[in-house]
Amino acid sequence: MKKLCYAFALTGAIAGLAVTANAAGAVSSIMDSYEKNAENSYTVDYLEEDPYLVNIYEGYGFAKDYSSARGHAYVLEDVSNTERPHALANCLTCKTADFTKLVNDLGEDAYSLDFEETFADMHDNVGCYSCHEDKVADGTLVITHDYTAAAIGDEMGDTIAPAIAVCGQCHTEYYFKPENKATNVPYQDIASMDPAAELAYYDEMGFADWTQESTGTPLLKVQHPEIETVLGEGSIHAKMGLSCADCHMEKGAAEDGTEYPSHYLQSPLASEALLETCAQCHKDTDMAEKVHTLQAEITAREKEVGQELSDLKDKLAEAVAGGEYSEEELDAIRGLHRTAQWFFDYDYVENSEGAHNSTLAKRCLDTAEETIQEAMGLFKS
Repeated sequence: MKKLCYAFALTGAIAGLAVTANAAGAVSSIMDSYEKNAENSYTVDYLEEDPYLVNIYEGYGFAKDYSSARGHAYVLEDVSNTERPHALANCLTCKTADFTKLVNDLGEDAYSLDFEETFADMHDNVGCYSCHEDKVADGTLVITHDYTAAAIGDEMGDTIAPAIAVCGQCHTEYYFKPENKATNVPYQDIASMDPAAELAYYDEMGFADWTQESTGTPLLKVQHPEIETVLGEGSIHAKMGLSCADCHMEKGAAEDGTEYPSHYLQSPLASEALLETCAQCHKDTDMAEKVHTLQAEITAREKEVGQELSDLKDKLAEAVAGGEYSEEELDAIRGLHRTAQWFFDYDYVENSEGAHNSTLAKRCLDTAEETIQEAMGLFKS
């Protein structure tokens, strides 16, 4: 695997920790801050919150179990307990540093190993190796995931900030290659990190996560495209030079005064220190009110468009069962159904509810709704 490293310390004082007298205090503080992530045990059952999801995901695991992530401290526990099926070890891709190292040692063959047998040897959640490999001491960020290295590794430190690229190894849309079930991403560079381009990628290769039995539509299940959203058209913060770390990781100071990047990952709205970063541009704006208003707007639109998508799915299922449409007519509607669900899902599963890139969130929902309306126009009266 091509290893991509970038000697980028999140704060200047972290560089050289291995050889300074203050190293022990800073490293201990970083570990303490990371362990604090265990406090994030709150979760939301999306299937209860938005019941239409059960219908649009019919025939796929997310119709059985779909809750918000509890964070890095719980990923192994949660992937083990989910009701969604996981026959192969590729489901562990972003759940544990142990599996990341296994892939780096064995190559793509690791992805098709048996899940249960492999899981028995997994002990650490997302950890130091995930973002730093063996270069923890000096704060170097490393792209440890092979598919990210292949896709955007050459752009890290140039067009993509290291603290975005490394987080984006997992916070991204992905799929499993049909030939060997290896994890991969549907883009090749920053220019192709766009929902329309990614859909075209899947369409060209004829890929579908599953074919829905009632509609016959070959559907895609979007994962969590945060890196695409943060870097995508309409995003402001990345263009200004801000990274995931700037907005989600406070700068702390150890007892001996050594400055370090806190590894307690949190919303900037929950941190006075992080809100000071916002204030550099937003001045005295009430950021909590601003963001919550935006998120409420996006959430309301999601519910509207999601229900419209569910209605389209039901109408298409009725048409399939009724036998009055030719396969050519049904396929025309299925193509629009696939597209509409892709764009809706691209917004829904991105975890910021529009805060990372409201322009893209609105574009996805508008495209989904327009496509639903086009599909509805193809049904016989």
